[in-house]
Amino acid sequence: MFDVVIVGAGPAGTAAALTLGRVHRTVLLLDSGEGRNAPAENVHNFLTRDGTPPAELRKLGHEELAAYPSVTVRNEAVGDVRVLDGGGFLVEPSGGGTAQARRLLLATGLADQLPGPRGVEALWGRSAFHCPYCHGYECTGERVAVIGAEPARIRLALQLSRFAADVVLCTDGEPLGPPSRAKLERNGVGVRCETIARLEGTDGRLEQVVFESGPPMLRDAVFVVNVPRQRSDLAARLGCASFADGCVEVDEFGRTSVPGVYAAGDMARRATVPMPMAAVIAAAASGTVTGGAIDQDLLCADFDLPDPLARAKG
Repeated sequence: MFDVVIVGAGPAGTAAALTLGRVHRTVLLLDSGEGRNAPAENVHNFLTRDGTPPAELRKLGHEELAAYPSVTVRNEAVGDVRVLDGGGFLVEPSGGGTAQARRLLLATGLADQLPGPRGVEALWGRSAFHCPYCHGYECTGERVAVIGAEPARIRLALQLSRFAADVVLCTDGEPLGPPSRAKLERNGVGVRCETIARLEGTDGRLEQVVFESGPPMLRDAVFVVNVPRQRSDLAARLGCASFADGCVEVDEFGRTSVPGVYAAGDMARRATVPMPMAAVIAAAASGTVTGGAIDQDLLCADFDLPDPLARAKG
């Protein structure tokens, strides 16, 4: 019987394991080896680790956990999780066997679906991006395309125009109203409304945007729309409440709607947050907070103490 089984060893799961290990909680951390940022060359906007490759960051996390004897790390995914009649959870790792846990933390993360245009998959994480805070700085002085015609895409194009050498909003066949076009052009952002045929590049590096009509456009980077989805269906199988965008609903301390089940990282969000936070450092922070909350929950159970976090419930 572990105090906590953590499913997912990205920044959220690893940070939670570290927090719990430091207060001698017995933890089983299950790492499938799959990470949302695996295609990216480097992690950015992470204090003291800016520019670290994702695989290296994961390796460093595992090395730090090795100093805590109550934390066990297994390189396995999870086949199933069941709620036990007497309380707690039965976890079935993919490698066989079972593990019991008093509490369960889901940190399985999100995966990105890329609806288009053709060719974006080969560029994803290298020269095709979605977050200006993760990869915008690397576009300093470069030629950038932003795909889409929605207000959020116009906003992003204007944001990038502050430091990119040349920004063009590509509406991919969607019309753009005169006020929006005037604002973009007034601030030095070009507009192309032709339908995009494909993105072309070599070794993950964008070279040009090819349109169905009109000349191709040379570009160094492109910002595309991504559709995040849950990497695992464990939360749904356990009956955790979720939002319309698929994110698991949690409170300020990572508690889901199912007693004893917690969630951390970009797979979960509070009702007051309009979208999942993609930053790696934000995921790590949520894991630290949730790890502390789980320890306090177990402390209450162990010593029949009042819940110091009770006021935040609901």
